[in-house]
Amino acid sequence: MKHLLLLPALLLTATLAQAQLYEARTSSVNFEKRTRDAVKVEVEASADWTRDFWQRWLKDTYNIKLKGDGVFGVGKRDNLTAKQVPMSSVSGQLIDLYSTILAPADTVTELSVWAATGPDTFLAASSSEFVALRSIVQSFGTAARQRAYRERVETAEKELAATTKDKEKLEKNRANMASNTKSNLEKIEQLKQQNLDNQRKSAEDSVKLLDNARLLELRQAQLERSRTRLLNLDRP
Repeated sequence: MKHLLLLPALLLTATLAQAQLYEARTSSVNFEKRTRDAVKVEVEASADWTRDFWQRWLKDTYNIKLKGDGVFGVGKRDNLTAKQVPMSSVSGQLIDLYSTILAPADTVTELSVWAATGPDTFLAASSSEFVALRSIVQSFGTAARQRAYRERVETAEKELAATTKDKEKLEKNRANMASNTKSNLEKIEQLKQQNLDNQRKSAEDSVKLLDNARLLELRQAQLERSRTRLLNLDRP
């Protein structure tokens, strides 16, 4: 009964956790020894996938190219920045865009984004510019969800096609083996019949061989008698 009572709670927790994925929310990061307001979004993907897609999405959508400053793993960048870039949907001024990627779990990655319009003028959560930044991150989250599920569909389609191909190959092999087995059984029956015929022919030939031996003996005796008579006729 206790386990049954825990089940709805576990399902609710899983549902809430799933609902947080791809949803932008206001949070904070520690940057340059100070707390900065930031927008965070969780993506159900690896850190590599999230980093690559975030960079590609910003380049395609806003023509903003991020650069790394800090090592993440082996040969990867943790902090991604774009200094003095235009993003009119956020501010009329050039902005410094910052982002960092963390992997709190094997299958979930957290993207944090914050921005500044000057050396120490970071966007506050209460500002309209921050709301616009959050809208951008939410758009990325939506795009990431669509891309992730599209890739899953593509992967599932490829796996299905590969499995179907394996099934067809196995069925073809099974049919070929069945046909080969049938052919072998037919050959075995033919060989059995041939062996029976050979045995019967051998028995017949054995009888004929005995008759031939008697006939040979008779012919030999006849030849000897004929030679003897011939010799007697040749004598004076």
